[in-house]
Amino acid sequence: MQGGQGVAIPGNSIPVDDAIAWLVNAVDCAKSIDVPFHRIEFDQFFPPELYAQILQAMPQSSDYRAMSGRSKDCKRQHGSPARVKIDLFPEFIRLLPPEQRVVWNLVGRALCSNILQAAFVRRLASGLERRFGPAYGDVGLFPIPVLTRDIPGYHIAPHTDTHWKGIAVLIYLPRDETTAHIGTVVHARTANGGLTRAGRNPFVPNRGFAFAVGDDTWHSVDPVGPEVTTRDLIILQYFVDSGLKLIARNRAKRLGNLLLNEVRHVQRMPAFRRGQTPG
Repeated sequence: MQGGQGVAIPGNSIPVDDAIAWLVNAVDCAKSIDVPFHRIEFDQFFPPELYAQILQAMPQSSDYRAMSGRSKDCKRQHGSPARVKIDLFPEFIRLLPPEQRVVWNLVGRALCSNILQAAFVRRLASGLERRFGPAYGDVGLFPIPVLTRDIPGYHIAPHTDTHWKGIAVLIYLPRDETTAHIGTVVHARTANGGLTRAGRNPFVPNRGFAFAVGDDTWHSVDPVGPEVTTRDLIILQYFVDSGLKLIARNRAKRLGNLLLNEVRHVQRMPAFRRGQTPG
C-alpha cells in the first residue's frame, strides 16, 4: 500500500509520493490543542487539486454498506442505516467506476503510507506515551481508511473509541461551509464525573482532527438534521497491531469485511448474472 518513488496513479496528475508529502506537511503544521484532551487540528489536509477530485468522485449511495460497531445501532425510522462506509482498500474500491477508482486508489494508498503514520505518531506522542508508556514508538499500528457517509438521523453519543484503536483521524469532506455545525463535539469530565461539551471541530472542507485514543478522549456527533444531504468524511483508524493475537485479529477483520462486501455485491447483481433464471 506504499506509494512508489514518483509513481503516478494512471489518469491522475498527482504522484502518490507528492500526495503523501502534502499530507505529512499538513500533519506537521497542524494546530496542537491540549484541552479537554490532546489532539491536533489540521487545515487543507489534501492538496486542493486532489480534494476537488475527491468531491467529483464521491460514490453513489448504493456503493456503500452499513457501518459496524456503535454506528450500526443508529438507524432511520424506516430501518435503514444512518451511517454507511466504503473501506479504502483496493479489494473494496475495485467495484467502483474506473474514474472514481483512480481517485480512491490514490487516496487509500496515501493514507496507508508508513511516512504518514510516523507523522501522526510524532505529533500525538504525548497521548500515545500516556497510554503505552515510553516505548510507544514500538507499538505496531494497522491503518484502516474508511470513506464514511452519514445521513439525516445519524448521531452518536459521547464515547472514547474502542481500546483496539491507537489513533483516530477524522477528515471532513463537505463541498462548502454551510454545514459547519455538524462537526464532531469534544467533551470534558466534570468534577462530579459527568461530561460537559468543551468544543466542536467545524465541519468545513478539507479540515479535521486526530487524537491518540485514551480514556479521556470523549467525543460525539449531534443528530444530523434534515438540512443536511450527506455528511461525508474519511475516518482513518490506526488499530493496535502488536502481538500475534492483535495482528491476526486485524487481518481477519479486513478479510471478514471483504467477504461481507462480496456477498452484498452478489446479492445486488441481477438474477441472470448470478446464473439464475429470471422469474
